[in-house]
Amino acid sequence: MDNYLELALRLTRLTISLSTMYLLLANITLAQEFDDSIWSGHWVGDGTIFEIRVEVENGVMKVHQIESMGFTWNSKDGTVEGNIARVEVEYAGVIGIIQAELVDSETAVAFAATCVPDFMVVCVLAKDRQAVFKKVLND
Repeated sequence: MDNYLELALRLTRLTISLSTMYLLLANITLAQEFDDSIWSGHWVGDGTIFEIRVEVENGVMKVHQIESMGFTWNSKDGTVEGNIARVEVEYAGVIGIIQAELVDSETAVAFAATCVPDFMVVCVLAKDRQAVFKKVLND
């Protein structure tokens, strides 16, 4: 059993390392030629029906709920700097900063950069997790 867990841990670390290298290479490519409007459009959480509409103008990001799967949340205007976006979100008694990084023009990876209070179940479940979003419609 220990060997299996060790192998699983090593495979997970390898996957994370390879994903990180891919993201770094993609970031270099995107940084060379970047337009904030690439963020604008409809985005769906990969493997879900969760959908948002994103608008970006002059480095300010607005996120609108399209299909929240019954979850009620609020967001403030966010910021966009190249291929990195940061938006404050309030949900279920917690406030967090969601950071998203464009991998390519149709894929973004999002994670909770902050989440407080950190003892809340939502924060515990979000820790060290990420979600992949796919662009399904341009604005």
